[in-house]
Amino acid sequence: MKKDIFSSMRWTNRELGLLLLLTLVIIPVTIEYLFQRFLHQVLQNSLYAGTATGLVMAIVFTLGVYFIALRPKRLGWDEVGLRSFSRSYWKWIILWIVLLMAAGVLVLTIMDLLQIGVDNKKTDSLKADLTWLTFGIAFISAAVISPIYEEIFYRGFLYKWFRVKWGAGAGVLCSSLIFTIVHIPTYNTLPVNFISGVIFAWAYEKTGSVLPGMIVHGAFNGVAVVLTSLT
Repeated sequence: MKKDIFSSMRWTNRELGLLLLLTLVIIPVTIEYLFQRFLHQVLQNSLYAGTATGLVMAIVFTLGVYFIALRPKRLGWDEVGLRSFSRSYWKWIILWIVLLMAAGVLVLTIMDLLQIGVDNKKTDSLKADLTWLTFGIAFISAAVISPIYEEIFYRGFLYKWFRVKWGAGAGVLCSSLIFTIVHIPTYNTLPVNFISGVIFAWAYEKTGSVLPGMIVHGAFNGVAVVLTSLT
């Protein structure tokens, strides 16, 4: 499966340019800033506003991939890695989860010592009003919604584009850098974002499927929400 999915590609600079425009300009300005600001004024709650914004982003990202990269070329979702993977890779999934969690703890500890970071309004809102409802909303948003659409776009499309054009090394580096940039201004997590981007891309490279990345991504985010709720 891996050789098949990376053997060729029908996307051009046009698809890359349009989806990067959507990712780096349109979504940050219209959804992450204007729409989220409006929701916060209406809901008066950063967690609810942030979660609703994340859901809208997931829909826009997914539709963007479909209408820009897949439908015009008459391609299916398997073209962006939504396909099964070998059961033998599960041992690697477990290993990646453990390594990513260890790296996350180490990096965040160092960043805290260096006093580098930006407060996360969603996290602060969850801590201020922690109930089963708010925990469930935060958990589903972080561990389910975000991993699905982010892996489809950043690995399924973006990594594949750079990988086919310039090779696996460039694919890992470019997709991970862009994945890191979009998480600004939460600067204390940027090293973790880059490391996770590398792991997710490598899992895609080895399996030809974005599902392993989704699983590792979801597990890491889910544990982060649990730990945030307990501290």
